[in-house]
Amino acid sequence: MASSYRPIPPRGGNSNPAAARPADRYFELKSEIHRKLIGVLNMERVSSLPKERVRAEIGNVVERLLEDERVPMTTAEQNKIVEEVLDEVLGLGPLEPLLKEPSISDILVNGYNKVYIERNGKLALTAVRFKDNGHLLHIIEKIVSQVGRRIDEAQPVVDARLPDGSRVNAIISPLALDGPALSIRRFGRHVITSEEMLANKTLMPSMLKFMAACVQSKTTVLISGGTGSGKTTTLNALSRFIPEEERIITIEDTAELQLQQRHVVKFETRPPNLNKEGGINQRQLMRTALRMRPDRIIVGECRGPEALDMLQAMNTGVEGSMSTVHANSPRDAFSRLEAMVLMADLEMPTRVILQQLASAIKIVIQIARLQDGTRKVIAISEVTGVRDDHIETQDIFIFDRSGVSDAGKVQGRFRGTGATPRILERLRIGGITLPPNVFQETLDVNL
Repeated sequence: MASSYRPIPPRGGNSNPAAARPADRYFELKSEIHRKLIGVLNMERVSSLPKERVRAEIGNVVERLLEDERVPMTTAEQNKIVEEVLDEVLGLGPLEPLLKEPSISDILVNGYNKVYIERNGKLALTAVRFKDNGHLLHIIEKIVSQVGRRIDEAQPVVDARLPDGSRVNAIISPLALDGPALSIRRFGRHVITSEEMLANKTLMPSMLKFMAACVQSKTTVLISGGTGSGKTTTLNALSRFIPEEERIITIEDTAELQLQQRHVVKFETRPPNLNKEGGINQRQLMRTALRMRPDRIIVGECRGPEALDMLQAMNTGVEGSMSTVHANSPRDAFSRLEAMVLMADLEMPTRVILQQLASAIKIVIQIARLQDGTRKVIAISEVTGVRDDHIETQDIFIFDRSGVSDAGKVQGRFRGTGATPRILERLRIGGITLPPNVFQETLDVNL
């Protein structure tokens, strides 16, 4: 049934039509009850009532409707259909059980009858399904309307977010050839702490000590990694080390950051309307942020010409700022940032851009999602300067992979390279002292 989220093994070919018929009849019954329910309930009044009161009222109406339809049902079946109709009226229909499951990190809807989840870094097909493409489209429209956005043939792609901060991306016809597609990147109310990152062996204690010292001393940090590698999670965890008294301004395309400080001002971009008017991009928000006396600016993801304004801000007093970028290595990260600065179309010489990058960004934290689904900090690198038209870095900590266990777990060890960071003097001036052996420590990861 629609509310089940039990993972099932992938199947090739079409499902058995005979097995599909009971499910189709169930969807038809539920849709009919839902349609009649909308006709007899005052939805404005219902939306303002507590959920338990709404459930009781809907339960009474569904019971009467089932009697009218002469459908034999057990009490358990009736309670189940009440819950699912309640999800349709007040929630996101078949997706609600998945959204209530905290262990699920991604929900991927490839079509009305193909819903995947990611749990513990692994993808699995579920038994969840929608009635048809129209049903799925209705849920997508419900999501985007909650944040004042729209999706239709004129604007068939949209980014949005759920009330808990989870990121939503949807695409519909004519761009999606097999029907609407939807992805939800979960960002629950629980923010992963640095202690949990240590327990998960995302990094080792000496790496955390160094990263915390860098944040506390207002060192500019760039977090680099691929899609789904944990960049935002790491940024949230590191933000805990920002002193409580500092004023922080965040700039994002879709609000995902969950900073714990009290003095935080959040900015979010706005897409243009159908007439290509009214859009506000990250570059405009960056300029606004600079006029609002920030101690730090955190850019959720740097992806365009706002990189130039961010660099200028970092080089003119807004130290300790942080951002993320999609890249597979520190060198790739700087190549991407250089390309973004060139998007500003100011015809700056490459060497000037590189000097600004090297001057602004001091530490690059490289995150990776490994083949077993785990996320790890695979390198912490320090920027040492510009040479031969490229930015030079030295690794302070790295993760050496040694193989894969019989259980499919990646094995290896974290280790300090022994290199003494130039930034230690900055830390000392800021009153932060690290143990002398912190850059020689190692930690085996053999799960």
